[in-house]
Amino acid sequence: MNKFIPGLELSERFFLDAVKPIMKEKFPQIAYAAARLDYGSDVLGFDTPMSMDHGWGPKLSLYLSQEIYAAYSDQLDDYFSNYLPFDILSFPTNFAEPYADGGVISYKDTYPIHHMIEITTPEKWFSEYHGVDINHPISVKTWLTIPQQRLATLQAGRVYHDDPGIITAFRDKMRWYPHDIWLYLLANQWQRIDQDEPFVGRTGSVDDELGSQLIAARLVQDLMLLGFLMHRIYPPYRKWFGSAFQRLEIAPKILPIFQNILSSKNWQERQKHLSKAYLFFSEAHNKLGLTQIIEPEISNFYDRPFLVPHAARFANALYAQIEDPEVMALPRNLGSIDQICDNTDLLENIEVCKKIKALYE
Repeated sequence: MNKFIPGLELSERFFLDAVKPIMKEKFPQIAYAAARLDYGSDVLGFDTPMSMDHGWGPKLSLYLSQEIYAAYSDQLDDYFSNYLPFDILSFPTNFAEPYADGGVISYKDTYPIHHMIEITTPEKWFSEYHGVDINHPISVKTWLTIPQQRLATLQAGRVYHDDPGIITAFRDKMRWYPHDIWLYLLANQWQRIDQDEPFVGRTGSVDDELGSQLIAARLVQDLMLLGFLMHRIYPPYRKWFGSAFQRLEIAPKILPIFQNILSSKNWQERQKHLSKAYLFFSEAHNKLGLTQIIEPEISNFYDRPFLVPHAARFANALYAQIEDPEVMALPRNLGSIDQICDNTDLLENIEVCKKIKALYE
């Protein structure tokens, strides 16, 4: 095999050099879209040579109308299995068993091969990957129960071809949350910070340095999530969470402060650096212009010597700007599925995610 190249680029060459010619020559009557938008570090643009050990290689989704899918899906699958080239840029187009977790590329010089072209429809794909019915508006509760990892890959991946335009149009529709849902998520993220802000000092004051460190790390993570929300960028799951944060515009200024928080030797030092981070995000909030100006200040938690930003001020101001009655009716301080839990098995099961809608009743 050749040296490593990013998976999105390999899949694009796979489409241009192998799939597109077949579609043009053998199936010219079919309108279709082709894209790489779902699972994998490569879709997020974080793949490295290590990624080649599984779930990586020339792959894509081929989207057909429901009528064409019913008439041609089996025929297309069979043709690809027997006529795709054995390699693209010296990378095999065949995937060896087991196919779980994305499969592993493995050279084969006889047909049929096991390709990784997913033949589907826009309706089927968005329903299975996001729990969305593309023929109806996305409801507030549906928005809140789509894991952000799945929204992140949709935006980070590539569309290689789109005759009908449906994939591009719906991808654009899901570019970011509707305005009032965004306000709701921002408010709930500030509320998460409010819930923990005094505990770095309180745990430290009883010589629980480990507890203080853990709460500080949790607050750093919550501030990072706030940063993604402020930038209107969907964060990926934890493996690439830090890497994605480093790409944000604020990263060069705030990352040194985060490092100081995490490396602090005692709660007083930790509190000092957290205060700098709180002021940074308070000023960032005001720059968004979503609410009236809120004074960036750090003061004691009641009469206790624990310095906090009183983050509920920001949450309340954001809630006050929500106008959509459906968003206003949502339970306060609940948030989206990613703000409710971080259980990987739940977030990777879209059918279970859809059941979380019951929490918003």
